[in-house]
Amino acid sequence: MHREHVNWFSPGLGRPMDLLLFGHAGTPLLVFPSSMGRFFEWEDFGMVGALADQLESGQNRLVCVDSVDAESFYNKNVDPYVRIVRYRQYESYVVDEVLPFIRSRTGSDFVMAGGASFGAYHAANFVFKHPHLFGKLIAMSGAFDIKSFMSGFYNEDVYFNNPVDYLPNLSDHATLEAIRRNRIVLTAGEGDPCREANHAMSGILHAKSIGHTLDVVPGFGHDWPWWRDQIRRHIV
Repeated sequence: MHREHVNWFSPGLGRPMDLLLFGHAGTPLLVFPSSMGRFFEWEDFGMVGALADQLESGQNRLVCVDSVDAESFYNKNVDPYVRIVRYRQYESYVVDEVLPFIRSRTGSDFVMAGGASFGAYHAANFVFKHPHLFGKLIAMSGAFDIKSFMSGFYNEDVYFNNPVDYLPNLSDHATLEAIRRNRIVLTAGEGDPCREANHAMSGILHAKSIGHTLDVVPGFGHDWPWWRDQIRRHIV
């Protein structure tokens, strides 16, 4: 299997950023790590191995990016305003640097976004905010409300990065149609602590006539063995 480590200095973040590429051809899946995870998380926890058939056959590529969670949402040593500003810089890094890199490297305009746990929040927020840049979302065991990270602080940047707030109020026809063109998958386990968050998000999407799949699987669900099964099921 083709594996490549890529690193460049990000102007948007002001520091070097790493990512891993897996596979030699096929539809790219942009992968966000879980809470404070790193770009090598999916390799370490067997997610890459779970997709070995797709990657070796040229059906898919994985693009595993790093996070700045420790500098943004999880950084309790700075003011919450600084946390959300850092996340906005991360958004620019993904949109202005990573996605053009993926299109240049793969030649594909159809990019999937995926992640587990907090990675599912990232993936969902990017697809809902920039739906014209994506074609599919695979959000596994995600929660979609970031207010608990903001220590009571709330402004427009928090609002526009909190899907449970901005989606219900979204009225722009072009943006809604772009979201509707995406294939949206929400997954959670029966015993998943994020199960209710997925039901709530499903309700928001239904209210906006946004087609999607809500896949609730047997068992606990919020751990790597379930996510390995879920990514195999839903990447196709």
